[in-house]
Amino acid sequence: MASAAPGPRGLRWALGPLGLCWALLGPAAATTATNIVLLLMDDMGWGDLGAFGEPSKETPNLDQMAAEGMLFLDFYTASPLCSPSRAALLTGRLPVRNGFYTTNGHARNAYTPQDIVGGIPDSELLLPELLKKAGYTNKIIGKWHLGHRPQFHPLRHGFDEWFGSPNCHFGPYNSSERPNIPVYRDWDMAGRYYEDFKIDLKTGESNLTQLYLQEALDFISKQQASQQPFFLYWAIDATHAPVYASKQFLGTSQRGLYGDAVREIDDSVGKILKHLQQLGISENTFVFFTSDNGAALISAPRQGGSNGPFLCGKQTTFEGGMREPAIAWWPGHIPAGGVSHQLGSVMDLFSTSLSLAALQPPSDRQIDGIDLLPVILQGKLIDRPIFYYRGNELMAVRAGLYKAHYWTWSNSWEEHSKGIDFCPGQSVDGVTTHTQEEHTYLPLLFHLGRDPGEKFPLSFASEEYQQAVQHISGLLQQHRATLVPGQPQLNVCDQAVMNWAPPGCEKLGKCLKAPESDPKKCSWPH
Repeated sequence: MASAAPGPRGLRWALGPLGLCWALLGPAAATTATNIVLLLMDDMGWGDLGAFGEPSKETPNLDQMAAEGMLFLDFYTASPLCSPSRAALLTGRLPVRNGFYTTNGHARNAYTPQDIVGGIPDSELLLPELLKKAGYTNKIIGKWHLGHRPQFHPLRHGFDEWFGSPNCHFGPYNSSERPNIPVYRDWDMAGRYYEDFKIDLKTGESNLTQLYLQEALDFISKQQASQQPFFLYWAIDATHAPVYASKQFLGTSQRGLYGDAVREIDDSVGKILKHLQQLGISENTFVFFTSDNGAALISAPRQGGSNGPFLCGKQTTFEGGMREPAIAWWPGHIPAGGVSHQLGSVMDLFSTSLSLAALQPPSDRQIDGIDLLPVILQGKLIDRPIFYYRGNELMAVRAGLYKAHYWTWSNSWEEHSKGIDFCPGQSVDGVTTHTQEEHTYLPLLFHLGRDPGEKFPLSFASEEYQQAVQHISGLLQQHRATLVPGQPQLNVCDQAVMNWAPPGCEKLGKCLKAPESDPKKCSWPH
């Protein structure tokens, strides 16, 4: 595909009064709009930062960011796996609504490997598409993960620039059986992982984080010079196995290779924030740091992080799989040293970003994210539940300090017997079950204030249990009454759709011959 590719598809949105004025006056009128920087980590756990209690205290820049801004202690992803959580962030909608789930099995996690046929549907409105109407220039750096086929390209869904990859950096592969994952520069591929963008699996060395950092600094400088508001989505993946770090950071952490990657990310975030300050735009730039799901304990400790006091990790709907580190930073607006117990979600970043741009969320669909600005700027608490989905099943609901599990499952005995353990050293009888256990009529209830590790279910006979479950059951009924599941996008896989010949491969001599199409049901064991 040539670089001069067609623009994004037709857009439909609802504008607030200010947003309508900006749309009528044109981009030049929006120069005072707040810039938005979302820093989304990959498989980073709640317990990986010093500000959240990590004992080695190796994240001074992120800790300083927290000291100057607001720490969210009860912030959640929308799925315990990467692709659905990213789709939820960018649409403000639960994966079961936006189609990022599977019906190939009950309560199965699914994502976008390179043989997936589906991706983000055209019917979904993404945050950058909406921000463009307020004059924003939008860039994604790092992992997209919402589909790699041409129709799912991020520049067709509101982004103006991209440097990064459509998939995880797995590999290296034998190109006759499976192609290495491409890295894109805007519309066209710039090379492939392991071939042109090196990752040394033996040492863990790669300079990718440095490349992603420089991309961010250059973009911010360019936008500041042009006096146009910007949205930067910095979705880097160094903490996703296989973990990597640049040479100057290797061997510098007490935590091993994973800690090296975290230290480099911390250093990079510090440089991004300092750059905003040096350019004089920090007071006009809202920055939010979080992660796509909990730490992958199956890869720990060398290739995985820490979920602090919480149960299990990535792939599960226990707290360790879905509660995330989260920091908001906006000098001159957010009071320093703030700590919030607001129940937050990555989907709130959608609604909050629109609010910053004086835009209203789309009115023609259910939006699950809420505007966090009253929380961040005024210290308010908004009463709202958190829904814990795994694939097509609602596993648990949190309201206040109570969490009710309607289904429990870590993974199957078959997978567990292969050494795949999402809860290493954390088995809790009747909770971390290896068969799917339904608790619809007597949900397992935990008080997350007294028992953040979900080890001690409340007695079914207690008055506390009865009152909490009655309240949560009402919330659950309301949610189900409005739920219209989207068309599942993660059901079909086909080797023919892999990254054999991405746009721009001809110029680089990197086009590969695709096999015959053979679509099949994707297998999702977890």
